[in-house]
Amino acid sequence: MRGALLLPLVALAAGCAEADASAGREGAPRHDGVETRLLDGDLVNFHVAMSGGAKAEDVIAYAECAAAQYALIRGYGFARHVRTQLDESAGNWRADAVYTISPALPEGLRTIDAEVTVQNCGLNGIPTV
Repeated sequence: MRGALLLPLVALAAGCAEADASAGREGAPRHDGVETRLLDGDLVNFHVAMSGGAKAEDVIAYAECAAAQYALIRGYGFARHVRTQLDESAGNWRADAVYTISPALPEGLRTIDAEVTVQNCGLNGIPTV
């Protein structure tokens, strides 16, 4: 990816708060879709796209919301962020994010409680899978 950079996942609350704050503005960020690929067992890849004035933290939050919903769909309660690569071109953002999903709280600092995260995403207008 040209211009891609690795970024740690920003806290969901920060990303969702910004998405919510911009939701009523003209030209608010648009969620342009999610592609999900199971890589191996509990390792899942999400390709998400946004446009319309989106920022890096918006697309990161969108990927996290997709990962949380996917974990719930698979019958798991948790996810853990592995990595996110971002690319921006002419105001269009894409994220290539990888998460593990698990039935129990995984080790690590960047863990996600899927049920709580999906609920917060809905409250903040961020679509899930």
